[in-house]
Amino acid sequence: MILKSKYLVLLFATLFFLLLGIQVYFMYKTYQVKEREIYRTVHQGLTNYTDKLEEVTRVNKNDMDDLLQKLFISYHNKEISKKDFLDYFEKNRKNTQTPLSNYVDSRFKKEGYKIAAKIEYYSIVFIPDSTRLIDKPIVLYETKNKVETPGISSSGKWITSSSVTSLENSTIKKDNSFLIKSKTDFEILNIKSIIFKELILLFTCCIILLISVLILYIITVKNLMKHQKQIEFLHSIVDTISHEFKTPIATLKVASKALKKGFNTDTLLLIDRQIIRLEKLMHQLHEDETEGNINEIDSEDWDFFIQDLAFTYPETQFNLENKIAQQLPFDKNLIETIIKNLCENSVKYGASTIKIIVENTQHHLSIEISDNGQGIDKKEWKNIFEKFYRIQSNNIHNTKGLGLGLYFVKKIIQSYKGIIEVDSIIKKGTTFKIHLPYES
Repeated sequence: MILKSKYLVLLFATLFFLLLGIQVYFMYKTYQVKEREIYRTVHQGLTNYTDKLEEVTRVNKNDMDDLLQKLFISYHNKEISKKDFLDYFEKNRKNTQTPLSNYVDSRFKKEGYKIAAKIEYYSIVFIPDSTRLIDKPIVLYETKNKVETPGISSSGKWITSSSVTSLENSTIKKDNSFLIKSKTDFEILNIKSIIFKELILLFTCCIILLISVLILYIITVKNLMKHQKQIEFLHSIVDTISHEFKTPIATLKVASKALKKGFNTDTLLLIDRQIIRLEKLMHQLHEDETEGNINEIDSEDWDFFIQDLAFTYPETQFNLENKIAQQLPFDKNLIETIIKNLCENSVKYGASTIKIIVENTQHHLSIEISDNGQGIDKKEWKNIFEKFYRIQSNNIHNTKGLGLGLYFVKKIIQSYKGIIEVDSIIKKGTTFKIHLPYES
């Protein structure tokens, strides 16, 4: 059952993380699709904006082309310096930056897009001799918002027109054409916040779904663990009660046989004690045990415990040294379980004489039970208090058990924050020493 529960929890966890991965992948792909859609819209809206630069910059496109042609020729012929050549583009960029930025901002003001754009020449080649005029890109137009990571880049190239020169009576065509390669970059600086706003409902639903599944998973696991503990607790109760029933039933059987042989007042008292014990065990199945409900142990109860054992096991000699003359704050039924389980364990493993010493000193109850039985191998000492544990090598007697007696003894002692010690010699006997603290 426990193994099956672990597999179910593992399967549930695997499916949850699989769902989590699918959701994350779905949201990521949705983000990418929305990003491409927005960039496509922006690109379409600004596709022809370079053709309207004459409106934006108030410079006629043909005049602009002529100016660039003359500038390229002058620079190629070394009529102007490289500094003057580059200064022209820098001056042009600064002069057109404000009107270009205003145009781009107004174009997508309604959508709230914060757009950065840039046009640059990354190659200018004089065609006749393949001379490169620039060794790094120069910016022709740029908005105030700077492009850092282009969302869309488009390239273009064209050839400028050649000029014609007349010499006296003949006309000579001179090829002064240039191959220009340019690149236009767009970036939407607030693309993440825009997509998040547009997809916030979808993202929220996905997150709520994941959290709901996680909460259901946690609740299911908690309920499973709770039911598992309840089942284990129920099994423990059944084991405890069934084990505790063994002694009074065995005692009643012996008492019944004794009554058949002849009437005896002591036998009737023994039967009464065992019936009372059985009734208390039955009550434990239906009522919660509380500290305020305990039946404290009296000084004469110790004698009754041993009398019952002596009656049940007449072939074994029980010697009690009772040094207690007062009532102690321990549950009578639990202490009886300790005494009888340890003594019956001694009988089971061949003891013919069992000595029990009980005394209280300095707010401590001390119980010592020693026997002359088969003894316990030292390597077994740490295992004998485990549930269902059996010492196979020495378990050679007719009386068999479930391996629960010493387990119950240990649990009761732990509940009182006490300790139990064992000392044993093979073929000589075993001694159990118990110390239970208490307050007056």
